[in-house]
Amino acid sequence: MAEKMEVWNALKTPPASALKKIGGGRLKGMTDISPQWRYQIMTEQFGMCGVGWKYDIVRTWSELGSDGQIFAFAEIKLYIMDSAVWSDAIPGVGGSMLVEKETKGMHSSDEGYKMAITDALSVAMKMIGVAADIYMGLSDSKYKSTPRDKPKDPGDGNNEMSSKQWNFIKSIGVKAHELTEKEIVDMVKWKAEQENLSPRHWKMSKLLLPEENFADVFMEYNEHMSNAEPELKEPF
Repeated sequence: MAEKMEVWNALKTPPASALKKIGGGRLKGMTDISPQWRYQIMTEQFGMCGVGWKYDIVRTWSELGSDGQIFAFAEIKLYIMDSAVWSDAIPGVGGSMLVEKETKGMHSSDEGYKMAITDALSVAMKMIGVAADIYMGLSDSKYKSTPRDKPKDPGDGNNEMSSKQWNFIKSIGVKAHELTEKEIVDMVKWKAEQENLSPRHWKMSKLLLPEENFADVFMEYNEHMSNAEPELKEPF
């Protein structure tokens, strides 16, 4: 078992210098991982790109979003050299924005496809362990602040969280992450399914409070949503 985990363990922990807190938008408070660190750790483990590891761009495409926004998507195949033989393809699909609605109006990006390819590479690389500690939400003082004390379990005789806790959870989502109430409910329902609980069970309050816990669950949910199979459409 230890031998099978050797590569994973070598790739799983980014240094603090490769991590940055996202300061705004829907992912505010989440941890951003430097793409350049990913390439560096792949090179350290397997060798120079093109020699020890490589990737092919299968295709790029775009899709219409809401309010005139346009998404850019990319599909790649990652390969690593193992005992002088190239591995089977490790797939990755990623996305970014070509046209995005901002407070001052619509913004067009000339790096949408490049960022989508970078995202697709991160999806493929995490399958072999790159930055796994971040994706698993492990509490590591090198890149996470020390959590505040969790609220006491309320219990009201019906195993439901209190209205005060639920309102506090919603306020974190709205104020810290700019979520709508529906987006918060969808996320909580998803997490509740993972825990085999009802969304308003008092144990859910332990998973979503304080704010650091909410941020961890939000990261998991975004990861789940980014890995969901998109409906593939032809480029336009």
